[in-house]
Amino acid sequence: MTAHVRNQSQEIPQSLWGARVVPFARKNGLQLGIIGVLIGLWILFIVGAPDTFLKSDIYRALMTSTPYWGVIALPLTMVIIAGEIDLSFISTMAVGMVVFWQFYDWTGSLGVAFAACLTSGFLVGLLNGIIIVGLGIPSLIATIGTQFFWRGAVEVIRGGQGESLVLTRGTVLRDVLVGKIGGYVPAQLVWMVVIALATWFLLNRHKFGAHTYLIGDNENSARLMGVNVNRTRMLLFALVGLAAAFGGVVQSLDVWYFWPNLGEGYLMNTLAAVFLGGTSVFGGTGTILGTFVGCFIIGAIQPGIIAIGLTGYWTKLIYGLIITVSVAMHTVLRKRIS
Repeated sequence: MTAHVRNQSQEIPQSLWGARVVPFARKNGLQLGIIGVLIGLWILFIVGAPDTFLKSDIYRALMTSTPYWGVIALPLTMVIIAGEIDLSFISTMAVGMVVFWQFYDWTGSLGVAFAACLTSGFLVGLLNGIIIVGLGIPSLIATIGTQFFWRGAVEVIRGGQGESLVLTRGTVLRDVLVGKIGGYVPAQLVWMVVIALATWFLLNRHKFGAHTYLIGDNENSARLMGVNVNRTRMLLFALVGLAAAFGGVVQSLDVWYFWPNLGEGYLMNTLAAVFLGGTSVFGGTGTILGTFVGCFIIGAIQPGIIAIGLTGYWTKLIYGLIITVSVAMHTVLRKRIS
């Protein structure tokens, strides 16, 4: 009798493990993997540079700067899940700020300028979608073209000249977008969390997200199931444009200045964060949590490399390695599944 009870007590944990833990690990393997990478990297940097990574300054810097492009990486994840890509967002950031300044000059209202900035970003992204869907141009080629076009337009309009944003000091807009909550937490981090939650809901709890996954997995099947593929793709690009304009305002207000080359330097960071987070370049696979964690991994690499004694030249090497390995891994997995 005693042996029988002991055997039963041993079987219960094993059955729970098999019924809950193992399926959970399989279902959420991408998210668990990226969290493991974050923890491992964090431990490595603490061991290699304790004077930097055991102090709060480095974390305050990461919370301040990572959202500049992290807010774009989140909706960009959805675009890549749908089997597309957008490389023009770095120029859309600058376009939004040109519109922001122009409308402020006309109206004297920061609220109107901000609304016009976001609207312009949405429309630029929507135009990308219209070009891609309407003309059948691959998104890679189309957005390379629009990236150069909009950057050129900004430089022509501004004549290479930037603008000081000191006039926003003490305004509600600046406090809401880039102020310090509790004197420590940057508001842009809170906005990044809000955008992450919104995109997660859209991707996982709304039919728009289901349609996004279907399109990335098999566009023809999605059409047969009644999905409006063209409209969904156009809206995805519009969301990236909207996020890019928002990111441009956040970055510019935080540093008190708008430069015409705003956004340059963020392309590699953003793509690396998305692919490191588990999103497949072939579409149909990806998570918002993975991208969110990936943003902070990418954001920590450069200061971490410098802190442990290497030169900053290693940064691009590691970013390139991350993208190459991620794409190679998804290629191998795709072949095995098929």
